[in-house]
Amino acid sequence: MKTNWIKPVTLFTALTMALTSCQNDDKDNENAVNSNINFASASKTPALVTPQTGFEDLLISSLISSGDVLKDSPSFIYGAQPDGAGLMKDPDSDGYILISNHEILKSVSRVYLDKTFTPIKGDYIVDGIGGLTRLCSATLVTPEIHGFGPIFLTAGESGEESMVHGINPFSSSSEKSRTDRVLPALGKASMENAVPLPKLAYPGKTVIIIGEDQSYASSHASAGQVVMYMSETVGDLNNGKLYALKRNDDNQVETDMTVSKSFDVSFVEIPNAKNSTGAEINTKVNALKAIRFSRVEDVDYRKGSASNNREIYFTATGQSTANNPVAGYTMWGRVYKLVLDANSPLKGKLELVVEGDSTPGTGIINPDNICVTENYVYIQEDGDSYYAAAKHDSYIWQYNIATKANKAWMTMKHDRTNTVWNAIYNPVNETRFGSWEYGAMEDISDIIGVPNTFTLNIHPHTWQDAKFKNADGSGTNTNIEGGQTVIIRNVQR
Repeated sequence: MKTNWIKPVTLFTALTMALTSCQNDDKDNENAVNSNINFASASKTPALVTPQTGFEDLLISSLISSGDVLKDSPSFIYGAQPDGAGLMKDPDSDGYILISNHEILKSVSRVYLDKTFTPIKGDYIVDGIGGLTRLCSATLVTPEIHGFGPIFLTAGESGEESMVHGINPFSSSSEKSRTDRVLPALGKASMENAVPLPKLAYPGKTVIIIGEDQSYASSHASAGQVVMYMSETVGDLNNGKLYALKRNDDNQVETDMTVSKSFDVSFVEIPNAKNSTGAEINTKVNALKAIRFSRVEDVDYRKGSASNNREIYFTATGQSTANNPVAGYTMWGRVYKLVLDANSPLKGKLELVVEGDSTPGTGIINPDNICVTENYVYIQEDGDSYYAAAKHDSYIWQYNIATKANKAWMTMKHDRTNTVWNAIYNPVNETRFGSWEYGAMEDISDIIGVPNTFTLNIHPHTWQDAKFKNADGSGTNTNIEGGQTVIIRNVQR
């Protein structure tokens, strides 16, 4: 991979940037207020989410949606399924840049916002040709937080040979079809996110936690994994080693772990991973007795101190066969906490903290994206498994790290009994719970200078319009869904 496009770190030391998985929780700007920001909905489409009972103080406005026409690029379409994302200040103006994956389009958009936080221009820096596979969660890596970058790490998720891309956020849109920006050293798998730990966690190292979103129910394959890439050089994405998470007692069965019990774990090296196929990695990982999770979708770390940064949370989305559990795997989904050893990232303690199978249909349903602050874990559901026992649409849950209380925090704003609403947002007449899902939830407080402010991406799958087709201009996808990003204020951090 060519790296000469990476701008010198010194250029960015004055900039405040954020990460996909709500990676920024700096308290230095806790009381800052940027009076330039205009929180009136910039999008003509109303916000498609609403707070749950007890969280009515949340203020929600729509930032950008697929039907919007931007002033300086009227032909730009904000595409379907905005998932992983990152926000940063624009070094060439007093505005901002929003980078977003569009999962089904295999694309990455770039939206420029002015100093009031109004979108004014957009383009694509990865299209359906360059993306190669579906692009799900992502991480915007920055010198301020990680010690290297900026680089947008977006994980491919379309089978076991998929790879992580390393995208220059300032690249020309003329490069959007490039296929040479993948990072073989980070492995091959159906991956959801690649999340570097902050430079405070393990100074002098590059440590990246990767979630594998695959079921692999057959006995010879690895099943969903938590994988670590580690290099002894900061910013080295080519020469490190790849490791898989295992219990020290060699028990691979996910459902043998229960809530509040702690398990000694370690990361074991996957031999010659860089030069192996995904199928070969699967076989090697299973032979290493790695834990067989059911679809590890997203990963994030706790914000704050170095010790907090070594506390990792990840989701196991779950799987079923004909609405029945698969032996050894979660069906409704789980959230795990992994605490890494202060002296070595290859050792730690694993704990199950949220269990969906104990509350089928009423608790969490297929958790997907995850956002961790200093005190809370925000768990975003992707309930389109359409389990017969599901009792609610896709929620975001707020898990309190200190008290372990888990509360329903946000839900989709469906109005399926309204004929006018259905004509616009549900022309396919999908009435089952879980027909919409969430993408990245990101803490943007310190980038824009307004405390407790987040963005949230939404996949309103049933909002379909022919004018949304071919949003990235590649001609590789016939999807006609709309997508949306909203701003949420008064979020507890």
